Amino acid sequence: MKHALLALALMLTSLSYSAASTTAQPEEAGKVHWGRILETALASSAQTGRPVFALFQEIPGCAGCKQFGREVMSHPQIVEAVETEFTPLLIHNNKGGRDTEVLLRFGEPAWNYQVVRFLNGQGEDLIPRKDQVWDTGGIAERMIAALTQAERPVPAYLQLLAAENSPGLKQAVFSMYCFWTGEMALGQIDGVITTEAGFMGGHEVTLVKYDPAVISLPQLITAAEKVECANTVSVPATELPTAKATRLKIGTISGYRTAPVSDQKKQISGTPAERLTLSPAQATKVNAWIRTDSARALNFLTKSQQARLKTGV
Repeated sequence: MKHALLALALMLTSLSYSAASTTAQPEEAGKVHWGRILETALASSAQTGRPVFALFQEIPGCAGCKQFGREVMSHPQIVEAVETEFTPLLIHNNKGGRDTEVLLRFGEPAWNYQVVRFLNGQGEDLIPRKDQVWDTGGIAERMIAALTQAERPVPAYLQLLAAENSPGLKQAVFSMYCFWTGEMALGQIDGVITTEAGFMGGHEVTLVKYDPAVISLPQLITAAEKVECANTVSVPATELPTAKATRLKIGTISGYRTAPVSDQKKQISGTPAERLTLSPAQATKVNAWIRTDSARALNFLTKSQQARLKTGV
């Protein structure tokens, strides 16, 4: 009887362990593999030089906390950047014990919305604490600022992620003889973040979203003209005074429609990069360079994306 009871106890223990090991991570935490002990994270940061990405999060949390976990902390490029460029640390802001001790050390309020802080190996803030940064672009921008402050390299894919989510992007439509060429040639221009093949006024066109902090509209038009992708240029009505500083025919964007998926990012088609899941900005830059400078195209991929290309998975 004792042997039977012992066997039953071992079986229940095994089942309990199995269930715990397969329990899904809290939705509020996203898909990052987190550390939970501050001292361990700081020691790792001091040894590797990778800043601590400290997420103070309510778990279980409100709908906004869950949305942050689903959208921002589950974004593939955010997840990879946190795990490879930083030392991940998760602090529950609604628990006792070690979590409360960390909250008190950093003056973080309990039961608060999510806050991300970036720490060096001594537990000091690399950049000033900022509340209410709850979107992918904002988190990416602060990751870049923290890496820069720590004198760490900033991956190109992270810069693209921040850029494509920036509210300051502007757009212009360029008409040319072939939008496949347009996406490639215009995508190579510094400051162009995304391209899209489309139609307007009966012509093949490329819709460009660009960062005016990197390239001005007149500079963009001049660059497009050099690569023969500016038969006509169309911009929002508010941009007409700026665009008319050039000698080309300038109009307003009207009646634009997107080309079929089969006509988008045509340079990637037939290459190993075709099987990757790319962000819009990544797809633009890889499409722009994959046929002429593959090394440059690879630079816009994450390490895991590059590994999948090499292994063919």
